[in-house]
Amino acid sequence: MKKHKSAEYIQLFGSVLDALRELGGSGSPQEVIEKIAKIKNISDEKREETLKNGTSKFDNQVRWARQYLMWEGLIDNSKRGIWILTPNGQKTHLTEKESHDIVLKRTRLNRKIKTENDNINNETELNDDTENFENNSLLDILKNIDPIGFEHLCKMLLREHGFENVEVTQITRDEGIDGYGTLKINPFISMRIIFQCKRYKKIVSRAHIGDFRNAVMGRADKGIIITTGTFSEDAKREAGRDGVIPIELIDGQKLVELFQEVELGVKTKTIYEIDYNFFDQFNLKNNKQKNGT
Repeated sequence: MKKHKSAEYIQLFGSVLDALRELGGSGSPQEVIEKIAKIKNISDEKREETLKNGTSKFDNQVRWARQYLMWEGLIDNSKRGIWILTPNGQKTHLTEKESHDIVLKRTRLNRKIKTENDNINNETELNDDTENFENNSLLDILKNIDPIGFEHLCKMLLREHGFENVEVTQITRDEGIDGYGTLKINPFISMRIIFQCKRYKKIVSRAHIGDFRNAVMGRADKGIIITTGTFSEDAKREAGRDGVIPIELIDGQKLVELFQEVELGVKTKTIYEIDYNFFDQFNLKNNKQKNGT
């Protein structure tokens, strides 16, 4: 019988824990993703693969791995937007076999599957092509908004995040500049910014970053590109290149998070999730079997 290749995200369980340890025990999703890419020497081509909805496939796989680790009690999700190792997570080093066992355990709990011989890949490989684990319905909506309406929506989002004097430029474009505003750092210092909105699924290239930077030079202190798509790895490196005006990059996934942070167009919904680890301690029959009694 042919052995199926395990779902790719299962192979990232140990890497997520390793990355968080290297980051000092906690990190933002993007910090963890970048650290894993460095640890595993992920190629630019692999990083730029996308799902059907245009989001990063690799990023999605890391987020799925984190979700299982959170269910297993190895990552704490109590602080919004930050992944934190629990004391158990700090000392845990997972092999691929142990990662498989975590998924199999969760599959059985969720699906009430009794048999010990089920192939977990039938359940998990579907997730590799699932649209990003976190809320993608919002991203789908953003991709289908009128282009001019999207610019005005981004204007509102910037205001919600503390920008002042935010304006959208006229329909006749000025070298790719869609708007401008001011971010007040403190009572003494403010920063003038220029932003560009790209409502599409495509990958933003390195050349595009350079063109936008040229438009920003002499007009603002910083540029921001907001897209519902993704950025190539070369584009990311170009955006943070030393000695030039920095360009902040907001991709589709980050854009969704920014909407969620200020609850713009979204509402908080409380969902109670079963903590299976808590109930395991009361499964006395299984505990006796483990202890050989």
